[in-house]
Amino acid sequence: MEKAPYIKQCREGDSEMIKCFIGAIHHLRPYLAQGIPEIELPSVEPFKMEELTLSLTTGPNGYRVSLKDIDVFGASNFTVRKMRLSDENRPFESVINIPVLRINSRYESSGVLIILPASGNGTFNGQLEGVEATVRGRTSIKEKESLKYLHVDALHVDLVVRNIRLLVKNVYKNNAILTQAINLFLRENGMEVFKVMLPQLRKKLAVLFMSIANSLLSHVPLEAFYLPKGQ
Repeated sequence: MEKAPYIKQCREGDSEMIKCFIGAIHHLRPYLAQGIPEIELPSVEPFKMEELTLSLTTGPNGYRVSLKDIDVFGASNFTVRKMRLSDENRPFESVINIPVLRINSRYESSGVLIILPASGNGTFNGQLEGVEATVRGRTSIKEKESLKYLHVDALHVDLVVRNIRLLVKNVYKNNAILTQAINLFLRENGMEVFKVMLPQLRKKLAVLFMSIANSLLSHVPLEAFYLPKGQ
């Protein structure tokens, strides 16, 4: 079977199989950045999310924000720091570091912020620095036309960030006072905003990562990932 250029093979029985698997995943990075048309895998630069809805203050006039048409840049610049393969009792686990994720989106807001009516819309930009993602999941093997394929059945993502910067621009009617108030709030409460965002972000990233993995795995049989012993 001819090996696809985005596949880096590992030798069966290799005493450093984990190290080889990590190298094979790192080999994928430029292909993920460019996309792989032959398996209908689009570029992850940016990867796109439809919407995140955030309630940032409480009360009947609480400040609420919807982020829409979200583009996230930087996901292909990852490093797998640790990996544990699954067995019968435990899921697989990987710890992945990403230096910076940049978020660009539209936003719509409603409610009151720092005594100001804050309903409006504009552009939202975020920068997540020092991102660490812990990815856990379970896999199964599917058979198709006498070949075996790995399939990711479930995925869970935890995220930790070292620093976060959030900013709005192009606020409705170029309201300078509202722009300053929102950016002051975001600057002083960036980590709290991230915590509100996190449950939705984890779910959306898990769906996205699982889709990427299965797009690749459904096109490449298990035997294509391995070199037989002695070769």
